[in-house]
Amino acid sequence: MDELSYQNLLLVCLVGALIPIALGLLPRLRLPSVVLEIAAGVIIGPAVLGWVQADTPVAVLSWLGLTFLLFLAGLEIDPAQLRGPLVRIAVLGYVLTLALATPIALVLAAAGWVDDPALLVIILSATALGLVVPVIRDSGESSGALGQTVIAAATVADVMAIVLLSLLFGAQGGAGSRSGLLITFTVVVVALGLAAGLASRWRRLRTVLVSLQDSTAQIRVRLSVVLLVGLTALAAEFGLETILGAFVAGVVISLLDRTPREHPRFRPKLDALGFGLLIPVFYVTTGLQLDVRGLLADESALLRVPIFLLALLAVRGLPALLFARTLGLRRSVAAGLLQATSLPFIVASTQVGVALDLMSPTTAAALVTTGILSVAVFPAAALALVRTSARPGEGAEPATGSEPGQELQEPRSERSPHPFQG
Repeated sequence: MDELSYQNLLLVCLVGALIPIALGLLPRLRLPSVVLEIAAGVIIGPAVLGWVQADTPVAVLSWLGLTFLLFLAGLEIDPAQLRGPLVRIAVLGYVLTLALATPIALVLAAAGWVDDPALLVIILSATALGLVVPVIRDSGESSGALGQTVIAAATVADVMAIVLLSLLFGAQGGAGSRSGLLITFTVVVVALGLAAGLASRWRRLRTVLVSLQDSTAQIRVRLSVVLLVGLTALAAEFGLETILGAFVAGVVISLLDRTPREHPRFRPKLDALGFGLLIPVFYVTTGLQLDVRGLLADESALLRVPIFLLALLAVRGLPALLFARTLGLRRSVAAGLLQATSLPFIVASTQVGVALDLMSPTTAAALVTTGILSVAVFPAAALALVRTSARPGEGAEPATGSEPGQELQEPRSERSPHPFQG
């Protein structure tokens, strides 16, 4: 057996460690670390310096990083948000998003940019809950109408985009057969969740878990990893996208872990595993594999970036005007900018598209570049709009339509300042 080399992995990990230090030393450089991690991957990768290749150790850790990224995204989902009049408006907004994305995707598919317009519709419809929540919190709007509205819309978009991607572009059969597999997968997940919920009520077992949770056994982390790997493997066995299994594993943990105050160190430990090792490797590797040369060598390919950016802004931003009556025009525009912020799902779905030969690496690079620009520009622009429109007490207003005591709560991402930023 050939010996594995770990030099590439060393350089990737070194880049992942140096970037947050650099951001700490340069506080005026207000860029999310994920943007710099991907950019650094481009620079040290084959496209520029050629120092690092995505060999086996790097590729394996990168795949684990993608899986853990979607797992933590599922962990952000708070079931309490998936009900009430505000969420019904969010669902209507997502339907409008799909309606806007469809003709755009059909035109771009006719131009030869993608082979399947449905894939582009799904890519354009997603957002990034984990990137948006810190921005909302920093603006002081997390408990107000703007924050609750955007959180609800982002939650619906994240869930639906991942389900649609797995349903339409899984590995086995057509959409009809995958629908049956998805239903079966859901039944198995519900059964596992119910079994785990019943087991957690056994007092003796709970006592054992508490005694082991902060010991070298780290039992809650181990059980979470078992669930993550198990549902990922189950999704793959059913011919569904593995990212669906990872995402659902996070949602299951979110449902079962209803008393985080009893074990406050548990979720920071998951963050440490993800953002301390796996997720930075994934983002740097994304830069390594980005077809920047193909993008720069073809003017028509480079033109795709601003077109995709405008499409993303239109598809995700215009539905936010549904909230204008509640938020006012300026703040609804800010909500649209936040909803149009997307990167992690773009990276994951373009990898699926390239693997299935539904888009070229150049188009994938253009879409990822679009996501990078959205993360770098849209949240800052949204914050500027919020600040200029701020009125005394406005940030603390509950969302219209919420019943007293039923306001949407900020997702659990508050435990981590930048959940999707590596």
